[in-house]
Amino acid sequence: MVNKPNDSFNRPERTDDADVISDVLRAVRLSAEVFGRFELSAPWGLRVPGEGESFLAFYVVARGGALLELEAADGGAASREVALSAGDVVVLPHGGTHVLHDASGVWAVDHTVGASGCPRPTSTEPVRFGGGGPTTTLVAGAFRFGVEARSVLLEALPPVLHVAAGDPEMGPHLTATVQLILAESAAPGPGSLIVTARLAEILLVQALRVHAQRARTAQADAGPRHGLCALGDPQVGAALRLIHARPAERWTVEGLARAVGMSRSAFAARFAELVGEAPLQYVTRWRMTVASQRLRDGGESVAAVAERAGYQDPAAFMKAFTRVMGMGPGAYRRAARPRGSAQVEAAPARR
Repeated sequence: MVNKPNDSFNRPERTDDADVISDVLRAVRLSAEVFGRFELSAPWGLRVPGEGESFLAFYVVARGGALLELEAADGGAASREVALSAGDVVVLPHGGTHVLHDASGVWAVDHTVGASGCPRPTSTEPVRFGGGGPTTTLVAGAFRFGVEARSVLLEALPPVLHVAAGDPEMGPHLTATVQLILAESAAPGPGSLIVTARLAEILLVQALRVHAQRARTAQADAGPRHGLCALGDPQVGAALRLIHARPAERWTVEGLARAVGMSRSAFAARFAELVGEAPLQYVTRWRMTVASQRLRDGGESVAAVAERAGYQDPAAFMKAFTRVMGMGPGAYRRAARPRGSAQVEAAPARR
C-alpha cells in the first residue's frame, strides 16, 4: 500500500524540474578511472576482454588514429567497426569484448598490457608498445557502476557512443573537456589521477547529452526511439522529472497523464514507447533504486526506508524490492560491496 505524498528522501526539497540524468548516474554510483596514456606505434593491437566485471570503456584519441572493433557475443567476426581520429571520444555503454588496432591490418605485440589485471594508474608514465611505426596516442579508462541496478534509460543506450572531433555536436564544453583530459595526461602533476577521473565523469555526462540530442533528431526524422530521447519529449520528459522529483508520490497513470496534459491511454502508450517500460513499472523501479541507496548508504531500518519509499506496509515494500532487485532489502544491504577492476590485455598477434 502506498502512502500519501512524501516529497523527500531525506534530501533537500526538490522542484518538479528534476535532473533525471544526474539522478540516474548518482543512483548507480558512477565512478570513473583513467588507466593512463597509451603511445602505440604501428602495427599494434589492444584487446579488452568483456568477460567478468561490467564496466564502460572509454577512449580519447590525442594523436593518430585507430580502428575500434566490437566482437560479437558468440566470439565470431566483429559486429561493428568504428574509425577513430585525433580529438575523437568513444564510450562503450555496455562494455563487451573489443579490440583497438591501427589500420595496417597486421598487429605486432611488443608489450603485454595488464597481464595480471588492467594497467593501474599508479604511475603517470605512458604505456608504450607496438612495431615502431607511426604513433597513435590515446587516453583510456572505464566507468563503473557501484550497484547492479541499472536504469532503463541507460540500458537503452547504443553499443557505441562516438563523438568525432569537429562534429558540431561536440560543442564547446565537450571540446574543452577533451582538451583538459589530454593536457592533464600529457603533463601530469600532483593530483592528476583525481583530476582526470573527475574530467572523465564530466565527459560521460556530455556524451550522454550528445546522444540525447541525436536521439531527439532521429525521433523527429525516423520515428521514436526509447531511452534518453524520452527526456526530450515535452510530456514524457515532464512525467519523468515529476517521478524523479517526488518518488514517494501516490502516482497513478491517470495522475501522471493529467499532470502533463494528456489522456490516460495516449500517455501510457507514449511513455512505454519512449521509455521502454510502462509508467508504473518505471515508478516502482525508480522507487526501489532510490530505496537501495538508502539501504546501502544509511543506517535506517527497512521499515523506515519502506515508509520513505511510500509504503505503509513493510511486507509490501519487501516484496516489491525483491522483485525488482533480485533479493530482499536486508540481503541487499549485507551484500553491497565495492566492485573489482576491469582487465586490459594486449591483442594476440595477427599476421
